[in-house]
Amino acid sequence: MKILGISCFYHDAAAALVIDGNLTAAAQEERFSGIKHDAALPRKAIGFCLDKAGIAIDNLDYIIFYDKPFTKFDRILGGYMQTVPRSYQAFRKAIPVWLREKLWLPQILKKELNYHCKTLYIEHHLSHAAGAYFSSPFDHAAILTIDGVGEWATASIGKGSGNKIEIFKSMNYPHSVGLLYSAFTYFLGFEVNSAEYKVMGLAPYGKPKYVDLIKNNIVEIFEDGSIHLNLQYFKYHYGLEMTGGKFETLFGRPRRRSESALTDSDRDIAASIQHITEEIIFKMAAHAIKLTGENKLCLSGGVALNCAAGGKLLQSELFDDIYIQPASSDSGGAVGAALYAHYSLTDEMKTDNGSYFTFGPAYSEEIVENSLKEIKAPYKRIDESELPKFIADNLANDKIVAVFSGPMEFGPRALGFRSILADPRKAEMKERINRAVKFREPFRPFAPAVTEEKADEYFEGARRSPYMLFNFNVRPEKRERIPAVTHVDGTARIQTVNRKDNCLLYDILVQFERLTGTAVLLNTSFNLRGHPIVLSPRDAFRTFISSGIDILVMENHIIIKDEIKPGLFNALKIAVGSD
Repeated sequence: MKILGISCFYHDAAAALVIDGNLTAAAQEERFSGIKHDAALPRKAIGFCLDKAGIAIDNLDYIIFYDKPFTKFDRILGGYMQTVPRSYQAFRKAIPVWLREKLWLPQILKKELNYHCKTLYIEHHLSHAAGAYFSSPFDHAAILTIDGVGEWATASIGKGSGNKIEIFKSMNYPHSVGLLYSAFTYFLGFEVNSAEYKVMGLAPYGKPKYVDLIKNNIVEIFEDGSIHLNLQYFKYHYGLEMTGGKFETLFGRPRRRSESALTDSDRDIAASIQHITEEIIFKMAAHAIKLTGENKLCLSGGVALNCAAGGKLLQSELFDDIYIQPASSDSGGAVGAALYAHYSLTDEMKTDNGSYFTFGPAYSEEIVENSLKEIKAPYKRIDESELPKFIADNLANDKIVAVFSGPMEFGPRALGFRSILADPRKAEMKERINRAVKFREPFRPFAPAVTEEKADEYFEGARRSPYMLFNFNVRPEKRERIPAVTHVDGTARIQTVNRKDNCLLYDILVQFERLTGTAVLLNTSFNLRGHPIVLSPRDAFRTFISSGIDILVMENHIIIKDEIKPGLFNALKIAVGSD
């Protein structure tokens, strides 16, 4: 059976193809369009999935959408009607889009993609639950989903067993952990549904001095982890903004202007909401044990990408093991929807879908070379066996190297296939990459990649963590060894690497350790601020030429910045965006 899952119209649109229970292809539309967090119908991602499988759209048995539009519309319309006249501007902006597009998916699929077969729908949080559980290595587990909002649910607790999922309990809109965190993201001058991770990264620089103030006025937290928000402090339920004047009065200050200098108040507010979010997640997780009796946990939804909370939860040993869906935001809903449809329609037993490493587009050496010739870029070819040592040598000599190799990752993290690598042994490397390569705020941390067998040598209690989803404490004696990937609180969001998952990155790490005695590299996504991770060889070259990256490696082709005449490719440079 061939089933295509789709998520779109809100943020992080994606498509995922499941054939006979196996996740075969998956991609986010942003990588094709160049629009970060692109919400549009994922036409190009769908085209890629079908092309990779060698099938036409008429060969599909079903397309399944990751939520139920009419149920969501009922919630949105009802909410606006209850808050008239304050909701007028939001109503005027949102409702025409719903009536023109969001309610008519089958008609859009027929018109845009010439699809004439059946379209199915799944509840939003069930798609998150299915994406986490059915892609996990577990045969049975508790499931916890937490995000902004789906149709009505904002969080849910369930259980996966065999090929079945049962949802036991949900928390409903307008009370939402995700929207609470997004409101503080907005108040701190960052972009909602895009930059929540900045709040998480900023939090360790501050002190959680506002925790009691927030609990006493904004959010009530119950023992089961459910919350009740005081809506007097918010505007998201009726307006186009997240917070208003009462929020500012409570904190005795205005909302931070985007890109303005960060203050101690900003840092302390970030620390406070991070502390509260962790408390809520821990209570929800503990309640999931009570409801399900399970000792393993699957996590999904946008809040699950809070790696600081995830790392603490994992190391608390509340559960024997935790699996977080690598694409936990709405993009992963496409995966969950397709997998849920397969198991519901076939009643087949749950199978292991393997890693998240092989589902995106890949480019052959021939395509890479033709792209470079078309651009007229100077390049060298190198034997594949010599590539790891070449890269390691240059990294050890303070060069910043971008790697474009194999299939593109699915999800928000670059895992060595579309990565920028650097030497973590000098603290100034963090500042250099933030300033001259990523063009972003100096407080933002970078992740370390480490060989699986050496992870515990550098990070306390480290476990296999191939998707950069958990923070661990850097061992005190190693912090001076790898300062560029040690955050201000002594933690790091680690990626463990083995040869099976990524042979090239693993061999680079081995060679780097032979040269330097350090089995760790700085690994960050291959993109500029405001742009998605690069998709194609042309994208990779344009990003390389627009930044302070020293060397670009695409498969076995090497481009060295110092060998390019200054200004030669100015026409190909891309502008830095905002995020």
